[in-house]
Amino acid sequence: MLWLFSPPRASVYLRRMDYLWTPWRYAYLVDADQAAKLGHKGVPPALAAWPGDCHCVFCNLIAATRFAVEHGMPAIDADRAANIVFRSQHSFICLNAFPYSSGHVMIVPYAHQDSLAYLESAAALEMMTLAQRTDAVLRQVYSPQGINLGMNLGQAAGAGIAEHLHMHVLPRWLGDSNFMTVISETRVLPETLEITWQRLHQEFNRFPVKPLRENE
Repeated sequence: MLWLFSPPRASVYLRRMDYLWTPWRYAYLVDADQAAKLGHKGVPPALAAWPGDCHCVFCNLIAATRFAVEHGMPAIDADRAANIVFRSQHSFICLNAFPYSSGHVMIVPYAHQDSLAYLESAAALEMMTLAQRTDAVLRQVYSPQGINLGMNLGQAAGAGIAEHLHMHVLPRWLGDSNFMTVISETRVLPETLEITWQRLHQEFNRFPVKPLRENE
């Protein structure tokens, strides 16, 4: 009897899975709503005269700036205090107060909504339009080697402000996550938020945004 044996297959080497440890995120995720107990969360000291509390960082930010302007503060000063670099019809763009890199911004709809699926289509379309604009602005201002863009929907997905959806956009460079972050739990940022606000506010507001039509 003739036995046919297939030649032994070459062994397959599976690359070991890499893990990126980010222990500093633990407190941020677990205690994300701890500030709610203090009230006025998200409101900077310069806007603290606003007496209300929407129990949402982004809603508080918008309400506090509106209150400040209504009571005599120049709009640009209110937006500077709130780190808002650009306003559009359905959304605004603000700096992340705890950035991963200089130029880290968030695109935030005015509507208090935690689900992209239930966000009105005009607001969702505008977010993408602003994402394109943000991409162009960050490339112009920072000349990055890459850009991270995305949303974390829900606390389990890593959202620090899960009740109000927002899109993160941040420039990246090779080697920007170095030993200082991994070992020392420290991020090295080359410019202050005040300088970042000035640079991005100027570039974002150079040209108006084309308004969206219902059939677009």
